[in-house]
Amino acid sequence: MSDKRKKKIIGTQEKPRLVVYRSLKYIHAQLVDDVNHQVLLGLFNNSGLVKEKLSSAKTKTDAAIILGKTFAEEAVKKEIKKVVFDRNGYIYHGRIKAFADAAREGGLEF
Repeated sequence: MSDKRKKKIIGTQEKPRLVVYRSLKYIHAQLVDDVNHQVLLGLFNNSGLVKEKLSSAKTKTDAAIILGKTFAEEAVKKEIKKVVFDRNGYIYHGRIKAFADAAREGGLEF
């Protein structure tokens, strides 16, 4: 596939890129400032902030919802409310959709 067909999603300091990676067990999420090449915030299921909350999750989708809410809370603490959502090529359903909806509920605007 040539690069001409790929869309370029770029995050800035004011509106960073929210990148989501989904593996078989975990979801990783990062806020990236592509202009300054910095990761502003990063969380995944095994992070200390989320690990205690995930004990109540029965499914991976429940874990994605808890991670999305926690991620949004941490972003709002850093005064980041507007983001550009980069689903990293994954179809927008299941755990990706659950994470995104929970992040919106937590205060992020895509």
